[in-house]
Amino acid sequence: MTIVEIAALLVAVVFAVLVGYLVPVLMQVRKTVAESEQLVAKMNAEMPALVAELRAVSQNLNEVTNQAREGVEHAAVLLHAVGEVGESVQQVHNVVRGSSGTLLNNVASMVAGFKAATHVVRERMKHHKGGTHNGG
Repeated sequence: MTIVEIAALLVAVVFAVLVGYLVPVLMQVRKTVAESEQLVAKMNAEMPALVAELRAVSQNLNEVTNQAREGVEHAAVLLHAVGEVGESVQQVHNVVRGSSGTLLNNVASMVAGFKAATHVVRERMKHHKGGTHNGG
């Protein structure tokens, strides 16, 4: 055999070994590509539904947030009104408490004045029946 024949035989053996190793690798690559195509097709089918659900969830969350904000605003208004009612009750309480002493003093003064007036009238009536008007 000549050197060229040996080189050709060597190239043929190397090529056969290379093909022997590449065939299983190419089969695995083909299987992986087929699975990737199935995955992409499945994602393309499911992605619009998933995006629609995410949008619905986002809208629901925005609505709940708005309702919560409105509830907090209403609660703040209610609490402010309750605070004003409390202040009004406190003012009325202070007026009643402060004026109760004055009212009692006024009533006591009126009773004392009425007693003094009736006493004077009685004394004058006694003097008027029993003598001159000016004691003379």
